[in-house]
Amino acid sequence: MDLAGPGSRALFARARKVSPGGVHSPVRAFQAVGGTPLFLERGQGPYVWDVDGRRYIDYVMSWGALPLGHAPLPVVEAIRRRAQLGTTFGAPCREEVELAETILEAFPAMEEVRFVNSGTEALMSALRLARAYTGRSKFLKFRGCYHGHADPFLVQAGSGALTLGQPSSPGVPPEAVAHTLLADYNDLEGVQEIFRQHGDELAAVVVEPVAANMGLVPPAPGFLELLRTLTRRHGALLIFDEVITGFRLAWGGAQAYYGIEPDITTWGKIIGGGLPVGAYGGKREIMELVSPAGPMYQAGTLSGNPLAMAAGLATLRLLQKENPYPRWEETARSVAEAFSAAGPLLREAGLEPPLQVRRVGTLVGISFASQPPRDSATAMAVDGDLYARFFQALLAEGIYLPPSPYEILFVSPVHTKEIRTLTEMAVRQAARRLAKERRP
Repeated sequence: MDLAGPGSRALFARARKVSPGGVHSPVRAFQAVGGTPLFLERGQGPYVWDVDGRRYIDYVMSWGALPLGHAPLPVVEAIRRRAQLGTTFGAPCREEVELAETILEAFPAMEEVRFVNSGTEALMSALRLARAYTGRSKFLKFRGCYHGHADPFLVQAGSGALTLGQPSSPGVPPEAVAHTLLADYNDLEGVQEIFRQHGDELAAVVVEPVAANMGLVPPAPGFLELLRTLTRRHGALLIFDEVITGFRLAWGGAQAYYGIEPDITTWGKIIGGGLPVGAYGGKREIMELVSPAGPMYQAGTLSGNPLAMAAGLATLRLLQKENPYPRWEETARSVAEAFSAAGPLLREAGLEPPLQVRRVGTLVGISFASQPPRDSATAMAVDGDLYARFFQALLAEGIYLPPSPYEILFVSPVHTKEIRTLTEMAVRQAARRLAKERRP
């Protein structure tokens, strides 16, 4: 089924002549769900419009970068004002100081922050910093967790690597991942065994405190606490990848939500208000190793660029002022219930495996599986073909989901009660469509 209009199809044909696969990030190619990717023209609030003028309720939200929905006026105005004064200088600006102060106010366990241009840069730099601080090379990551596309992390990664069936990548030499140790997410015994064997060699443990790139997988009771205990005991650093959870799960991110303080935190998405950005931060003792304060080199011409800083500052100030988190969590709960409404209809039609709907705070995940994913192995057990059919059925009803069975839904407070009602109606209609297709 190809629901894309002629405008999207024409642009995709042109794009494939000039770009690998016709896209600039793999999941966008719709390979996991079929059909032609939609080329989007504009967004407002909870909606996006494609180049053919079709409107959709958006549950991708630029993969989590838009907590206030598309084109919120205060953010647009902040970008406009800043752009009129100059778009980039390659020099310090006022906004980078104010945004850093705001982030550190929300994450009091962190004392200094350095801006970069993407989550990948943030994780790459955080790992380098942990190695510089500890004098060690090995680090532990978890199968199915995605920390960007830097070489050391592309070993059994989540997100697009799972979507395309590539748990690692050609072009990554064996020596680049020779110091990468792997464990299963939520496997407490496995983690303890790795620390027994390599604890004094580990520079860091890198983890998504809520795994959100292999479906939505919450930490098992005691899992994060164990990581904190073991890293302290063995002199390793604990790195929380809060690119998704930061300012989304709570104002202080997952570390506030769960009450666990890491040594280094990485951010992205939300802190740029929809513009490219990343950041890493930690205790002053650790961060003072970063050049020019210390010997660990990391630089970037567009790091802390005025446009991204202004957009991020406007976004975070609104979140701080309005404190939408209780309402936001209620919105996420209602969206999860809207998708759960499809479950009985799908079961009545004999469609298996069942639809699994999960929620952690403001995060929502859906998948077709016999059980909710707990780690990468159970995440890989989802029925991608059934998800693709569900995706296409909902697209026909005007609902834009992540084009991958391993990504989560990004809900924002702009998904009002009316939007949630429309979503539930569309979900029920999509379930009926799938049931009808199944009948002989």
